Amino acid sequence: MNDYMIRATARRKEGQEAELRAFAVSARGVAEEARRAHDTTPVVTAALGRTMCAALMMGDMLKEDDDLLTIRIDSDGPMRGLTVTADRNGHVKGYPNRSAVLVPNRADGHLDVGTAVGKGTLTVIRDLGLKDPYVGTINLQSGEIAEDLTYYFAVSEQIPSSVGLGVLVGGDKSVLQAGGFLIQLMPFASEETITQLEQNIRQAPAVTELLRDGLSPEDMLARLLDGFSLEITETLPVAFHCNCSRERVEKALLLIGKDALEEIVKDGKEEKINCRFCNKSYVFSPEELKQILSRI
Repeated sequence: MNDYMIRATARRKEGQEAELRAFAVSARGVAEEARRAHDTTPVVTAALGRTMCAALMMGDMLKEDDDLLTIRIDSDGPMRGLTVTADRNGHVKGYPNRSAVLVPNRADGHLDVGTAVGKGTLTVIRDLGLKDPYVGTINLQSGEIAEDLTYYFAVSEQIPSSVGLGVLVGGDKSVLQAGGFLIQLMPFASEETITQLEQNIRQAPAVTELLRDGLSPEDMLARLLDGFSLEITETLPVAFHCNCSRERVEKALLLIGKDALEEIVKDGKEEKINCRFCNKSYVFSPEELKQILSRI
């Protein structure tokens, strides 16, 4: 299995109730497909890939197949933010607001995602099929994505969490590795568990180093949860998946209204519409546009 995600629980001793829940994902193919779709520069590839890895793990917390989770970043950096959407079935898609961003690497040689993203807000939207979706927004803390989501869980959902994300980009701009982890404390976690977890995370290498060493999601959690009894409860393949279609684009054209569509038809030219998430193009001839107009 290439790209996949695991869900797990952990306890300090056999027979005890699980005090941690954890997720880990390996998603090189997901990040590479997004890079190709949007022709992103390395720092944008890293930002988008990190966010998609996070969305996959957070999407696994959804209850129903039709539920959707969206992470949206609105910021003042050269990227101007991004949008990523995932479901509970391992499907994710996303796009940056600007794809061709170049910023100098950090002093340690790593991609400077924080500078590319800049300051602004991170919003998590859970569409659970109710009248109104659940929406939580925080101010970006670093723009590095993982730290921001750790802060989001603490402030917006009051769940002590640790998020680690990483994307390795090669010299040819392709994605070499992408993945991450999400570990959360149960409300009844003991002080001993909290102390042990904090110590493990503090001593663990960065996610990019774990990925560079070839660690699988299972290996990653085993490393981070050393000293705990780990039980993997789910393994799920993940993929970049966009559900756009010609029919959905036609519905979008109907929604722009009669006046706007009449202006397009008046030009007498074919109309090319790109999906923001996957960049696929849909071309409508003047005759097809007239037929769509006639349906309003």
